Amino acid sequence: MQEVAFRTRLKAGCEQEYDRVHAVIPDDLDGALRESGVRSWKIWRDGLDLFHVVEVEDYAQMRAFLEHHPANIPWQERINALLDVADDYSSESGTIPQIWSLPS
Repeated sequence: MQEVAFRTRLKAGCEQEYDRVHAVIPDDLDGALRESGVRSWKIWRDGLDLFHVVEVEDYAQMRAFLEHHPANIPWQERINALLDVADDYSSESGTIPQIWSLPS
């Protein structure tokens, strides 16, 4: 299991729309995320900055699975319109390296 963190940024003025869109995730997208190995996906927003933490079996496999998935394509079009930089699935770059964790 991997835990991956990354940051994205909204376009100015898109905060309320982003929050509204995420109030309900479509059932087919929820299923695709779970099928791709996602166990948990959390997002925090601070102004325009979005911080994501994803627990997933294999992050690279998840991205490859979702890139052309019919449930993900319209979702990405909708979300990318709100982001300062759209995710084009060209790389895994942008993940934040973990520096420290409180041991169990």
